[in-house]
Amino acid sequence: MSPDEILEQLVTMSRNLGDPSLDYVILGEGNTSARADADTFWVKASATELCTIDHTGFVRVRFDRVLALLEADGLSDDDIRTGLEAAKVDPTVKARPSVEAMLHALALQLEGVNFVGHTHPTAINALLCSQKAGEAIAGRLFPDEIVYCGLAPVYVPYTDPGVSLARKVRDLMGQYLDEYHEVPKVILIQNHGLIALGKSAQEVENITAMAVKAARILQGTYAFGGPHFLSPQNVRRIHTRPDELYRRQEWENS
Repeated sequence: MSPDEILEQLVTMSRNLGDPSLDYVILGEGNTSARADADTFWVKASATELCTIDHTGFVRVRFDRVLALLEADGLSDDDIRTGLEAAKVDPTVKARPSVEAMLHALALQLEGVNFVGHTHPTAINALLCSQKAGEAIAGRLFPDEIVYCGLAPVYVPYTDPGVSLARKVRDLMGQYLDEYHEVPKVILIQNHGLIALGKSAQEVENITAMAVKAARILQGTYAFGGPHFLSPQNVRRIHTRPDELYRRQEWENS
């Protein structure tokens, strides 16, 4: 697939995620990205809206220059802005890469991750902004949540967006890989929002939709005494069943 074809899919995915009827984002909330090739990726520009975005709302940047910002010490906000400007493939493009470009670069470096969707769904943020956020997302509730969203989310305590958040996510993704030996599908950031990681644009949409459904169900359980999470054994069984593996592969490749 050419970079232009990837960008076209990214635009469609972004507009779908930004559909006001879904309540995933409003105004300028959220950002999305896609791997263009081995060295570069497309990321949403600052001050653009997902629901109306077109190809001009994305900036193509270089992985190495974006990731280099994570290794530098004492960067000011101006330093980060300058570094992201220097990462543009085409320096004449006026649009400014999202400050979350570093987080997207990390996610797109994971095996099998080609598209990333970061949204702020009301149903999910109602949980992530609560006093019991960590407790509320500590288990899986139903089989399709496991099939679409994986064994568990990466849960990130609130961290200042930009370099600090990207570094925190990098550390916690590393811990996740050590524990589960596979790439996560979902990252949940306390008091912030959801990140869906997919092989395809459609998979990102599917993960987001299922994560929102799970959040709504979870909220409903508290009216009846709280969540009844599936046991770790049941979660593993669903995750490795041949029929569920087949369904997952079909959705990932759609």
